[in-house]
Amino acid sequence: MSGQKSYADWIAVDWGTSNLRAWAMASDGTVKDCASSDKGMSTLTKDAFEPTLISLTEQWLGCTETPVIACGMVGARQGWSEAPYRAVPTTPHGTLSPCKTDDNRITMHILPGLKQDKSPDVMRGEETQIAGFLADNPDFDGVLCLPGTHTKWVHISAKEVVSFQTVMTGELFALLSQNSVLRHSVDSADWDDDAFTQAVADTLTKPETVTSRLFQIRASHLLENTAADTCKARLSGALIGAEIAATKPYWLGQNLALIGAPKLNALYAKALETQGLSPSQYVGDDLTLKGLTAAYKELIS
Repeated sequence: MSGQKSYADWIAVDWGTSNLRAWAMASDGTVKDCASSDKGMSTLTKDAFEPTLISLTEQWLGCTETPVIACGMVGARQGWSEAPYRAVPTTPHGTLSPCKTDDNRITMHILPGLKQDKSPDVMRGEETQIAGFLADNPDFDGVLCLPGTHTKWVHISAKEVVSFQTVMTGELFALLSQNSVLRHSVDSADWDDDAFTQAVADTLTKPETVTSRLFQIRASHLLENTAADTCKARLSGALIGAEIAATKPYWLGQNLALIGAPKLNALYAKALETQGLSPSQYVGDDLTLKGLTAAYKELIS
């Protein structure tokens, strides 16, 4: 092809269930521009993916072909084009799946997710953050915790994902705080650090009592006029405490790092500190971009 060169040497895309983010990239990995949209996978039909991406990134395109490297739910069965899962143990990056496009200004490539057949589990998107982490920490041996809607606990050894476990703590918090009787007690923008730490400790002491502790949050609000910020922190502490109790076989005695949003990382770090751990912390968005960059370098090598 001939004509005007694209502004972006290539485009990095993180396309999740709820949101779409894209970066105009230089060939050396420098970010030239970025854009985002609330048009996540769950809002789109298959024929809407390409027009949505073009609408968001058209200002970066010229007449020459621009490679697009995408991760996340865009590669799910309900996404643009399914990028089949790869079974662990394996490296976090696999072969990019090419995707047919109608617009000849882009060439689309989607990263596959990972699956675990024994103790069935899957991930899409997190594997790219793991690849970004390992690009900077190639000798890491231990466990990565990726807090989020569906938190992942991932055993890493010899640059491979050995096994992983998903915990739905973030989704449970959202459901309980927005759609259960607890919504009347936790509606607050404030936060009570001491209440969070105590709730973590109480749940770790007796994790089997977590469901009764959840209703006690409502009862204490009604009977003792407990502040909403305290109730909210207790709910979060109870759920994260139950998660840490359930995942003890993963983190016990391991080198541990957190990958996620800074505020969520800080909560998990505070909870893990009650168990004598001091995990290192990394920003998930930064590592997503590093993982996509590593995939681009593999594509052009």
